[in-house]
Parts: sequence; structure tokens; C-alpha cells
Amino acid sequence: MVWMRAIQVARLEGPHAAELVDIDEPTGDGVVIDVHAAGVAFPDALQTRGQYQHAPELPYTPGAEVAGVVRSAPAGAHVSTGDRVAGLTMLSGGMAEVVVLPPDRVFRLPGSVSFGAGAGLLFNDLTVHCALRTRGRLAPGETLLVHGAAGGIGTSTLRLAAAWGASRMIAVVSTEDKVAVARAAGATDVVLAERFKDDVKELTGGRGVDVVVDPVGGDRFTDSLRSLAPGGRLLVIGFTGGDIPTVKVNRLLLNNVDTVGVGWGAWAATHPGYLQEQWAEIEPLLAAGLVTVPQPVVYPLERAGEAIASLEDRSARGKVVVRVR
Repeated sequence: MVWMRAIQVARLEGPHAAELVDIDEPTGDGVVIDVHAAGVAFPDALQTRGQYQHAPELPYTPGAEVAGVVRSAPAGAHVSTGDRVAGLTMLSGGMAEVVVLPPDRVFRLPGSVSFGAGAGLLFNDLTVHCALRTRGRLAPGETLLVHGAAGGIGTSTLRLAAAWGASRMIAVVSTEDKVAVARAAGATDVVLAERFKDDVKELTGGRGVDVVVDPVGGDRFTDSLRSLAPGGRLLVIGFTGGDIPTVKVNRLLLNNVDTVGVGWGAWAATHPGYLQEQWAEIEPLLAAGLVTVPQPVVYPLERAGEAIASLEDRSARGKVVVRVR
């Protein structure tokens, strides 16, 4: 029996129920990775309260994305011992010193990407790729509006959209102290949430935007629809605002706009090979420096509860990761 350090949640009492413990290393076939960093995502916060649609059995280890070094790999895998990689657990298990993953959920990291940055890439960048490339049909020259622009999905959208043709990216933030985060990620304009509809109308000369990226939901939804240009698409990615809005479909008809669901995990589960296809488009952009590498907020492993809580209380600025070793 070999022990490892890991975060465990034994009680559904919120992020601060996360504790650092010693547990058995995982076993099984697959790519064995010595984890250096693990990403933190909004579902991690929901899971700690039993509010996510997929509930792991207690006690469980949170964390859906990791970065580290391959310890061993099956014959014929596209990675081998010593490779620097990022990987997806897709649900839980990442905040631990060792994970075992199927080869199709392991991705070589460019040498220019640190483990901390690598652990913060996959969930957000692959979700945004699905949103803009697969579901949202982003075309060259189009204008984007990005809600939650200082968060993980928001900053990922701002980093990637220009590489895929966006000519203008309007960032929506909740407070003034998040403006600099959005600008650093690549926003061409930044507006406050409380009056974003009016500001967008002014910035676009009354035309509106072609695409809205919305991981927030809540009471902004109707004004987001009103902010679309004819033929525009509102991409529904999540509901960090808490409330799940409803759509009055006459609004879609009157202005010929779309509301588009972006369920990246569900899409990947029903399209074999999709994850590796996504990485094949993103990795060269990172390696060539055409897309900036995120600079995440890093917490030590023993403070994982605080890291998860920062997403729940929306104090996080950009991507959050925990350092495992």
C-alpha cells in the first residue's frame, strides 16, 4: 500500500469542508501522472454542497483538471514516461498527488506552459473552444460580449477569441477592481454589469454584438438577448449567478437571434476523439505564443478549501489552481 496526499470532502457543508488527508494511491490501467498542480472550477464549489448534477460518492477528492509528469503509460499511448502533460478527470480526483487517466484525456504541454498554467487551461479553454468553434459559429470580424469577464471562462474567452477571428471583445465585469483583469486578458472594451446593455448599444452604434458568451445567467439574460445584433447568438455556458433564466422565444423570432446551449462535457462524451481534436487546435496557438498563457492565482494544497470558496463567493480573479508539489 502506497500513500499520497489528497484533498477530501466528507461532508456536504461547502468548500471549507475540504481537508488534506493521506489516502491510497489510485491503481488501474491508464496513464499514471505525478500531479504538480490541479485546477479549480465552479462545479467544485457546487459539489461541496451537493448542488451539482453529478454527485460523487462521499468522501471524494475534488478537482477535474491536472498538470504534471507521466510516471507510466500503456503501450501505444501518445505520451510516455517523463512527458509534461495536462489531463482531465472530468469530474473529481484531481487534487491529489497521483491520478490515473485514460490516454484520450491526457495532453502534452508545450515547454513554455508551466504546470500551474497547464492545470488552469483545459476546463476553460476546451469549453471556450466548444462554445466559439463548435456551437457558436464565430466568424472572422465578429464582435463578442463576454459576461463574467474576470473569471476563468471569461478570461479564457478573451485570450482565445481574437485568434479565432473576433475583431472586438467587450468584457462585462461586476466591479471596478476587475477591469484590469479583463483588459490584461485581451478585452478591447470593459463595461460594468449594472448598465451593460446601454453601454453595449453605445459602443456598437446601436447595432449590438454578434455573440454573447454567458457563464453567469441570472437577471442579465434578457438584456443579453436585447444586446444581440440580427443573427446573433447567445451562448449559454453556465449559471454562476445562481438563477437559471427562462427564454421568451418571441425575442428570438423578432430579431432572428439564437440561444445556444454549450454543454462541453456532454458533447465530448458523445463525440469520440473530440477532446484531442480540440487540443490539436489550441496547443499550436500556445506553443507559438499566438495566445497568451493564463497566469492563475495559486493556492497551496492545504488551502484548497479557500481556493474553491473563491469561486463560490466570486472573489476569484481569473483561473484558480492549487499547487500539489
